[in-house]
Amino acid sequence: MKTRQVFSTVDLGAAQAAIAAARHAGVPDEAIALIARSDIEMDSIPEERLDASNDTLPALLRGAATGGAIGVVGGLVAVAIPAIGVTVAGAGLVALIGAIVGGWSSALLGASVPNAVRRQFEAEIAAGRILVVIDDEHAHEPQVRAALLHAGATPLPFHQASLLST
Repeated sequence: MKTRQVFSTVDLGAAQAAIAAARHAGVPDEAIALIARSDIEMDSIPEERLDASNDTLPALLRGAATGGAIGVVGGLVAVAIPAIGVTVAGAGLVALIGAIVGGWSSALLGASVPNAVRRQFEAEIAAGRILVVIDDEHAHEPQVRAALLHAGATPLPFHQASLLST
């Protein structure tokens, strides 16, 4: 399982040193990203290093679960009222429609919400620091942490499974 770790660096040179340390610790290149203030990102950070993700996937999953649950309740209520004439299959269809509509609408909203790292460390980013985000195997976490500490990066309190860390 992969986990996401976040480290703070004072400038681009320190971020590049942290990237080199992460690579030396065995982190694949595609598992390293940077987050910074928009002016720093535009001027200094190569596009392939940017973490420009948002909250779309987690929002989609939350919306689908919520919409599906509401659909199930609505479908069961409709089945319980004989005058409506909804069958159990109809209740399942209502639940499916609820999950689709809930997931779709939540994903649209989530696309406009910054990812969890940007939200949690907004003050660090606003202060001009560059965040180094590592998505690597949980077993490598101690080696990666030690390597980035040695390179001068400051670990930030963020540990999360990286599947939904977007």
